[in-house]
Amino acid sequence: MGKERQAAIAPKRHEDYPEWYQQVIRASDLAENSPVRGCMVIKPWGYALWENIKDLLDSMFRETGVKNAYFPLFIPIRFLEKEAEHVDGFAKECAVVTHHRLESAEDGGLIPAGRLEEPLVVRPTSETIIGESFSRWISSYRDLPLLINQWCNVVRWEMRPRIFLRTSEFLWQEGHTAHASRNEAMERTHQMLDIYARLAESCLAIPVIKGEKTASERFPGAVNTFTLEAMMQDRKALQAGTSHFLGQNFARASDIKFQSAQEKEEYAWTTSWGVSTRLIGGIIMTHSDDDGLVLPPVITPSHVVLMPIVKKADHRNPVMDYTHALARELKALRYHHRKITVEIDNREMGGRGWDWIKKGIPLRVEIGPRDIAKDSVFVGRRDRGSRDKESIGRDEFVKTMVPMLDDIQRNLFDRALRLREENTVRLDSQDDFYAFFTPGSPKRPEIHGGFSLTHWCGDPRCEEKIKGDLSVTIRCIPLAHEIETGTCIVCGSKSDRRVVFAKAY
Repeated sequence: MGKERQAAIAPKRHEDYPEWYQQVIRASDLAENSPVRGCMVIKPWGYALWENIKDLLDSMFRETGVKNAYFPLFIPIRFLEKEAEHVDGFAKECAVVTHHRLESAEDGGLIPAGRLEEPLVVRPTSETIIGESFSRWISSYRDLPLLINQWCNVVRWEMRPRIFLRTSEFLWQEGHTAHASRNEAMERTHQMLDIYARLAESCLAIPVIKGEKTASERFPGAVNTFTLEAMMQDRKALQAGTSHFLGQNFARASDIKFQSAQEKEEYAWTTSWGVSTRLIGGIIMTHSDDDGLVLPPVITPSHVVLMPIVKKADHRNPVMDYTHALARELKALRYHHRKITVEIDNREMGGRGWDWIKKGIPLRVEIGPRDIAKDSVFVGRRDRGSRDKESIGRDEFVKTMVPMLDDIQRNLFDRALRLREENTVRLDSQDDFYAFFTPGSPKRPEIHGGFSLTHWCGDPRCEEKIKGDLSVTIRCIPLAHEIETGTCIVCGSKSDRRVVFAKAY
């Protein structure tokens, strides 16, 4: 057997997946931990990734009539108390402001002073404070539907933080809508889930399963929560977006009423929906390899890096002229929603190629005197690994670059879909089910088995038993599920559906 090639990231995925994830973030310069425990600093390469996701989603939202607004970071505690289930769901994660100034202590330090008459909760989500505005903005059916979104930060005090996946502060968008009828609100709930699915699959190259959460997994205070579930390379599930049908629960709590066309006073029907910087964690864990980050071309900060190779002083000008001329040609091209973005890295260092490999840029192009003599470039595709490079004529490269990016995008999606399909099973035996999710079992040596499509009777006690025994949860009841008679994996009672069981982030 040949000697195993040294990878850029240590440890490798199969050696220590959680640590591999952290090292990919560090090597790609996406983000870092901040001095505040549980919070992160998103660096330019990572923030550009979020901005591209934001721009795509914002455009999709606007196409459906949604308008952006902004609401306060601080929420009076009485607002949360109006909706009991909601406050219970978030109570342990809330950060609370109780004072409004600092004063010098006798030892020279600072102490809180000026106690607030009413504590303020730092925004964990905005249903209650947006509901207060909606109650003033809405008086007639003519004011409906009201379709609002905000891009902001939220704070949920996280005990076990992990960059992008779980942080005490993170960036997201939260949409909030009010409607005159139940059907209209439910239609909007599904419409937004479909938009998230389009973003995940067409832009992030992440295949997702659309489904409904069980009662125990719903958003606090919601009537129905719909979700997207994706499989990461360690076969754990990641929730990639949620859309909530809130019924009239929050409308009653916030007194959102309107005069109907029949001149009757009614409560509005509301929805909320959101995705966050957690999507960046999903991109990392879906596509990256043992050499670092791998990015889908649709959302990458830059599409291509040009690396001029100059070993002699008299070669510099012709090589740089050729490089800049090629950059101008490439920048004139468009890929999906934006112009091709080009990096020129003219640092005189041998490791710059590896820098860009670890950052996940889709295409790397080397340009030296020999290439110029042949009017060609040396191209590496990140989706094919760090070693894949080939010489391509300059004109051909310019002509085929956009189709090449499309091919990379498609390849990443197909690879992720293949992983999910290969690790999704239909299990009907309780012994097989437990073996599938048991670490180190002979049948599945991986730490995490994957997705199991298995019958469940609907009893939350059966759901809780699986969670307690295996740390496995019902990720969703697939919306595309077929009616199929079977027996519950726990109690043996009759079941007419299979649900998705998995370990999850």
